Amino acid sequence: MATTAREENVYMAKLAEQAERYEEMVEFMEKVVNSLPEGEELSIEERNLLSVAYKNVVGARRASWRIVSSIEQKEEGRGAGDRAAAARDYRLKIESELSSICAGILRLLDSRLVSAVVTPDSKVFYYKMKGDYHRYLAEFKTGDERKEAAESTLSSYKAAQAFDEAIAELDSLGEESYKDSTLIMQLLRDNLTLWTSDMQDEGGDDIKEASKPDNE
Repeated sequence: MATTAREENVYMAKLAEQAERYEEMVEFMEKVVNSLPEGEELSIEERNLLSVAYKNVVGARRASWRIVSSIEQKEEGRGAGDRAAAARDYRLKIESELSSICAGILRLLDSRLVSAVVTPDSKVFYYKMKGDYHRYLAEFKTGDERKEAAESTLSSYKAAQAFDEAIAELDSLGEESYKDSTLIMQLLRDNLTLWTSDMQDEGGDDIKEASKPDNE
C-alpha cells in the first residue's frame, strides 16, 4: 500500500522527535495540520505529536528567557551597564522567537483545529493548549499585551473547563478513554486553579513563573 503524504509527515515527525530536532518536528506536524481535509480532525496520536513538538520548541526558549533575564538583572544590580544592555538585547531576541512560536500554534488552533473537533475530550485538549500558549506569552509581555494574553489564558481555560460536564459521563467510555480524559481534566483544573490564584494575588499584573506547571 502506498504511503500518503500525511503518513509520511507523521513518520518524519516521529523521526525528528527521536533525533531531538523539534523545530523540524513542528514543521512536519504543521504540514499534517494544513493538509487536513475540511471537517477532519487530527488523530489522538497526531495531536500528541503536535503538542510534543511545540512543547519542546517553546520550552527551550522559555528556559533561555529565564536564564538571560536573571543574568540581565544581576548585571544591572552590579552596575555593569554594557553587559546588562547586551543581556537585554539577547532577551528581546528570545522574546521575539517566543512570540513567533506561540503565534504559530495559536494560529493553527484557531484556524484549523478547534473548529474541526466534535468530541468533548478533543475540545478540552485544544482549549487547554490555547490557554497554555497564551500563558507563555503573558510570562514576558508587558502592558496591554500582557493584559490581553492573561485574559485570553483565563478564557481559554474556562472554555475547556466548560466541557467538563460532557466528560463527566465517563462510565460509557472505555478504560483507555477514561484514563486520558481524567488526566487531561486534572491538568486543566490544576492550571486554572493556579492561574486564577496568581491573578488574584498579583492583581492581574505579575505572574509567578515558579508556580506554573509545564503540563503541556
